[in-house]
Amino acid sequence: MKKGDIFEGVIEYIDFPNKGRVMADGQVITVKNGIPGQKIRAMINKKKGQRLEARLLEVLEKSPLETQPPVCHNFPACGGCMYQTMSYDAQLSMKETQVRHLLDPVIQKCGQTDEAGHPDYMFEGILSSPCQYGYRNKMEFSFGDDHKDGPLTLGLHKKGSTYDILTVDDCKIVHKDFTTILTAVLEYFHENPAPYYKKMQHTGYLRHLLIRRAQTSGEILVNLVTTSQESHDLAPLVEKVLSLPLEGTIVGFLNIINDSLADVVQSDETRILYGRDYFYETILGLKFKITPFSFFQTNSLGAEVLYSAARKYIGDTDNKTVFDLYSGTGTIAQILAPVAKKVIGVEIVEEAVEAAKENARLNHLDNCEFIAGDVLKMLDTISERPDFIVLDPPRDGIHPKALEKIIDYGVDRMIYISCKPTSLARDLETLMARGYRVEKACCVDMFPGTVHVETVALLTRKAQ
Repeated sequence: MKKGDIFEGVIEYIDFPNKGRVMADGQVITVKNGIPGQKIRAMINKKKGQRLEARLLEVLEKSPLETQPPVCHNFPACGGCMYQTMSYDAQLSMKETQVRHLLDPVIQKCGQTDEAGHPDYMFEGILSSPCQYGYRNKMEFSFGDDHKDGPLTLGLHKKGSTYDILTVDDCKIVHKDFTTILTAVLEYFHENPAPYYKKMQHTGYLRHLLIRRAQTSGEILVNLVTTSQESHDLAPLVEKVLSLPLEGTIVGFLNIINDSLADVVQSDETRILYGRDYFYETILGLKFKITPFSFFQTNSLGAEVLYSAARKYIGDTDNKTVFDLYSGTGTIAQILAPVAKKVIGVEIVEEAVEAAKENARLNHLDNCEFIAGDVLKMLDTISERPDFIVLDPPRDGIHPKALEKIIDYGVDRMIYISCKPTSLARDLETLMARGYRVEKACCVDMFPGTVHVETVALLTRKAQ
């Protein structure tokens, strides 16, 4: 087969993340954005050696796993929660299988097998999110149009599209307060036109609407992200949004100025139009102050499940020094601090480190230390040696040189929390080659309906 060829076939299974495998013309072809069991029509758009990738053109027959109707009108055009027509049990089963297909071969390859040659570790399955819908506490909506020169839209990208934006005014993975605010903001700019930012020309005013809402307190932070290319009186918009009938309470409305050429949400300047620039969330009895760009798990109730699983794996930390590497706003560090001698967190994002320090004070914890900087460099500056290490790196995993430094501490036990199991599988191979074994692992479904899954693994050092 060659580029441009169109074929039909059935998606036999899906590898993480979102890589559907179709057998056609005697070859395995990767097709994204499908569901196992769907009969599809697709076109080859990439060929590299024997590897073929195709773009999904049409679903000819539904999958037997699609047992429920879609819950929003943008499905399947929106690239968000693409598995929403599968039952939640089927989603969990698929994600669990995907993670095992990544971890088992690595553990087997590294020689950690039983008498029958099977991977010798305890896989404890997948833990579900307490909420299947309305679970996200943060969403970044984009301004744009859903077709060239169409009316202004505000929402999420069309599946597979860089430019087209769908208005997601009935999105179900967020609380209804999100879509109520989104609708009001979009209505305002239809009545008071302002150009959206065009990424190719680097012109325009409206960029993003960032909303954060605490699941426990209902406190809401509204952030309108614009360029500095135009000046608009936003007071009427603020008044309109504050008057909305919401279940939660808006505690701050900010105008974030972003003139970056990249399509990212960042702040060159933040103007507080109403209230304050933070809100509070509670996780496992601890209170956290969250600012617009603080890293915080986007599923607060799911985070309680994740951190509870990690805490169970960590076990006894009494009178021990714990390193929390890639610590974010210090959530894990503060969960461990009451039962540890000392916890040292290292995080490259300075704003997150400042938030972590403030959160520790807020929770009256005086045995936490947070250091701003790259883990690779900062480990050379810390005089203490850890008794236990918690790893919670970003999606790409741990820098190989940093991983070597972590291994050199020679701690008996460590926890690896991963939001991308392919990165975890890669790093486990290095850890196992250097004397660690995987004792147990489990998954936590933090993002129902989507391709993503968290994984927690406990590693112990083999006797030398």
